[in-house]
Amino acid sequence: MSIFSSEHQIAEYLLVLEPHEALKQTIQSVKQHFADKYDCPTAAYSKPHITLLKCMQFSMTETRWIPKLQRIIESTTAFMVELENFGSFPTHTIYIQVKTRNQIVELVKSLKEIQSLVKLDKEHKPHFITDPHLTIARKLQHWQFEQGWNEYGNSEFSGRFMADHVLLMRKRMEEKKYEVIGRFKMLGVKQTVEQMQLFNSTL
Repeated sequence: MSIFSSEHQIAEYLLVLEPHEALKQTIQSVKQHFADKYDCPTAAYSKPHITLLKCMQFSMTETRWIPKLQRIIESTTAFMVELENFGSFPTHTIYIQVKTRNQIVELVKSLKEIQSLVKLDKEHKPHFITDPHLTIARKLQHWQFEQGWNEYGNSEFSGRFMADHVLLMRKRMEEKKYEVIGRFKMLGVKQTVEQMQLFNSTL
């Protein structure tokens, strides 16, 4: 196999929560408004989501860590996510605040079980996002942030959605867009295969 095959390429991965379709469209309209008013097309380019994990790794390692990731997600019970008003990371990012954070943070902590498997090297460590937020616009110029925050910091927003699945997305180095490569449901299944086998062997 050629060393230039897709399996040997380094890819970027995102694990995210996504709102339901109606809320997603509402948030997308907010992002489009920002893009149009503050000359920031990238705000409308990205789809509404809450990032849980960002990492880089060789594509060929997917079979080692994605099944483990899936088991962690499936062991998680679905929960409600409430969004309320806007927040910012001065002076570069404006986002929608996540009001209910505890269950998201617990989920992110549980993902650290695969930390060693999604660490490319010392310079490219995985980022587990323990400050959940839903980005409206990022990497803003100073004037975009100042004027945008003057508007959004005084605006209200509310929404809620049931987080019952996560999306795993991948972008290879030569690609411009992320593609969805996995959709894992939160099933609340706590019992592992090993536990089931142990239980059966005692019958």
